[in-house]
Amino acid sequence: MNLNKLKRAEEYFLARYPGGFSHPEMMAIGKKHKMDRMISLSQELFAKKNFRDPPEIIESMIKIVSRSSMVSIFEKPKFRDFGRSLEPKQKNALASGLKEQLHGDAEKGFEKILGIMLSGKMAKWSLISICPVYFRPQDEVFVKPTTAKKAIAHFELQNLHYKPQPSWDFYEEFRAVINEMKTKVDPSLSPNSAAFTGFLMMSMAAMEEAEF
Repeated sequence: MNLNKLKRAEEYFLARYPGGFSHPEMMAIGKKHKMDRMISLSQELFAKKNFRDPPEIIESMIKIVSRSSMVSIFEKPKFRDFGRSLEPKQKNALASGLKEQLHGDAEKGFEKILGIMLSGKMAKWSLISICPVYFRPQDEVFVKPTTAKKAIAHFELQNLHYKPQPSWDFYEEFRAVINEMKTKVDPSLSPNSAAFTGFLMMSMAAMEEAEF
């Protein structure tokens, strides 16, 4: 990690938005993303007791994906149709994978979800990482391909090698690096992990423009 570049990003962002994500402009953007509402909804829908009803869990996943501002509008209907077209056994497996991911062995759950998603050509980073980041917003991370690739290059994250197909190894390492980076800057830049990666994206874009 290039700490100097991270500190420059922090300096730029706080000069532009004093108070970080408590700045009025950032708060307005936050309202558009409805993070608090999505976090509460996810934690309610994916409470451990609800996993007794796998078909309902699939509908809950569809609801979260459909309402998320971080998922592409093109992926939302595809995931809805994919989820509802699954055979009962596949729905059970997908729900079981999410239960493991959120309440048990996260790696085992990730791999189970990935297997089901691959069967329907729906193995997208956004779809696999969206439910966990709402359920545990401080610990999990949302993997947006463009942001991840730019962050790896810009901040010289040498142990990370992005690939379009999701993998647990990348997710685990990316999550660890993002959580480490959060400790190196002002807490106002990371009210949650999704906000922090938003800070990285915005600061990188702004600094690129400033160089021209």
